[in-house]
Amino acid sequence: MLRPASTNLDEELNTAKQVQPENVGALSRGQLTPSAAASPEGHDVAGHDHGDHAGHGHGPADDNPYLWPGVSFALLLGGLALDQYFAGFFTGYARLAWYGLAFGLVGWRVLQAAVLSIPSGNVFNEFLLMSIATLGAFAIGEYPEGVAVMLFYTVGELFQDAAVNRAKRSIRALLEIQATEVTVIRHGQPLVLDPKEVVVGDTIEVKPGEKVALDGTLTTGPASFNTAALTGESVPQTKQAGAVVLAGMVNLESLIQVAVTAGYRDTKLARILALVQDAVGRKAKTQQFITRFARVYTPIVVALAVLLVLGPYFVVDDYVFRTWLYRALVFLVISCPCALVISIPLGYFGGIGAASRAGILFKGSNFLDVLREIDTVVLDKTGTLTQGVFAVQRVQPAPGLEVAQLLRLVGALEAKSTHPIAKAVVRHVGAAATGVAVENVEEIAGHGLRGRVDGQDVLAGNPKLLAKFGVAYPAEVDQLLDSTVVAAVDGQYAGYLTVADAPREDAARTVRELRADGISKIVMLSGDKDSITQRVARELGIAEAHGGLLPEDKARYVQQYKAAGRRVAFVGDGVNDAPVVALADVGIAMGGLGADATIETADVVIQTDHPSKVATARRIARATHAVVWQNIWLAFVVKGVVLVLGAGGLATMWEAVFADVGVALLAILNAVRIQRMRF
Repeated sequence: MLRPASTNLDEELNTAKQVQPENVGALSRGQLTPSAAASPEGHDVAGHDHGDHAGHGHGPADDNPYLWPGVSFALLLGGLALDQYFAGFFTGYARLAWYGLAFGLVGWRVLQAAVLSIPSGNVFNEFLLMSIATLGAFAIGEYPEGVAVMLFYTVGELFQDAAVNRAKRSIRALLEIQATEVTVIRHGQPLVLDPKEVVVGDTIEVKPGEKVALDGTLTTGPASFNTAALTGESVPQTKQAGAVVLAGMVNLESLIQVAVTAGYRDTKLARILALVQDAVGRKAKTQQFITRFARVYTPIVVALAVLLVLGPYFVVDDYVFRTWLYRALVFLVISCPCALVISIPLGYFGGIGAASRAGILFKGSNFLDVLREIDTVVLDKTGTLTQGVFAVQRVQPAPGLEVAQLLRLVGALEAKSTHPIAKAVVRHVGAAATGVAVENVEEIAGHGLRGRVDGQDVLAGNPKLLAKFGVAYPAEVDQLLDSTVVAAVDGQYAGYLTVADAPREDAARTVRELRADGISKIVMLSGDKDSITQRVARELGIAEAHGGLLPEDKARYVQQYKAAGRRVAFVGDGVNDAPVVALADVGIAMGGLGADATIETADVVIQTDHPSKVATARRIARATHAVVWQNIWLAFVVKGVVLVLGAGGLATMWEAVFADVGVALLAILNAVRIQRMRF
């Protein structure tokens, strides 16, 4: 079972910013603690807002994370002005102290992190690169450039943190929909309690405008609920007494009472939050590649910088140590991998956040990649492409019998059955069958019901029932595609009702959108009889469909597609189709709010009953992939060009700052675009 969601997102969302070898260069100074740098476990940064900084060393002024960088920037500008106009006064120790103060305000935590990360074995990280580069600049008297590198690096990290926090807002909004208090009715008296103190069986009271705190059954009704936070749907839902309501829904109109059916830790909402929070820790292949790359890349860069200083001594006639040291320092600044290390996970994080706002939950960023790669979508019929609720489509009484008479007799008899088709008939008949005397009811397995209704012998079931009792019926009945309830009264054919499961409103659109999005093969599988399955397939424009299948038959089809080299996504209910969901490259569960097991079995959970969100999920996956690779190419190309220029002495520290901080900022801004896209 999934663990319950923590209300502290900061402790849960370990996106990519930990001081570990695989997460090189991702920790900002404002969020660094000595224990974090020293510990191989790292320190979660993505979840820390700037307001948390006060506890890390500077005191109350850290409530404004831009204060010290602002002071440092002012000192840098002042120093440049003094260099320009008061060169005679601004020399020696006075100049060093001035720029040293400007450097210390923004650089001391980087230096501290570089030192404290050594005992844990995490030596080659961006803190080391920045420390060597800026201290080296001071050593050769390039004070302004040393300050500028550290200052702009710090500002870049602040913008980076702001982007991460922005990307988390949709996730944080999910956390905030958990109610913090609830009114419980005990012994006839209302008590305001923490939701964790409420037990199953309690009755809670929810006022208009309040969030439902716990899953339960509505005992008063009807009532309207805003479910947008859970499903992404803006249209309110109206529920009758006896209906299921879930934690996180907002009561819109009247005072209601709910009988609690799940404890605080077992609500659908808690499961969803745990799912979303855990998702960011599951890395996509691209993320895994970048972390492996950074682990190898950084030591190589340091070695090349050393070689750039010492190597020319043996091959250059007019070798000047200071010149080649400066080039090596520029090389180190340019080579800092922070643009890749943060912008890529931030891109995936943005994709997960955008999906969650649309009511689509990915269990990990890896599934964003896999969903983008699929070329085959296999869809279950009942409950996925159709509504999963049988309804009477047609009533055809025999000549001489009224529709109302047929419905009254059949409805009264079917009320004694629990079969889904019988329930559909009873719903359709409604109150017309109440008060009718029904006795001697016999259920004949696989056929239907027999009994006396208002003193008449009534049969209601499939055509085999009438054949069993020797009742003749029209041949057209056997040609009907829908499920059929055929009736006989006192040994005479009385008519029939057809019962069918109607397609969802957006089912046909789902097929069109998937096909337009490049899915070359769309298949519908169903346990329903093949004639009905083929008819629904024709209505929806699906070329390949198979009916009359057991779950193992569906798994066999999926296995065949995979054996043929296809990348398969299976869309089903996530419970009955668990073997197929597990077998597919991506298992997608529909209507995740309605079934406990869907969150546990599927890779992607669609919280509503809209199959078109499968196409939406794929569009989000494709957009995320595009942004991530744009960032990768941007970083590699720009850094590669400036690295060559720096090694040749054609690029200064200022170009290095752009190649590092500038590229990082551009990559971050690009990643944030996912939050603004409309899917």
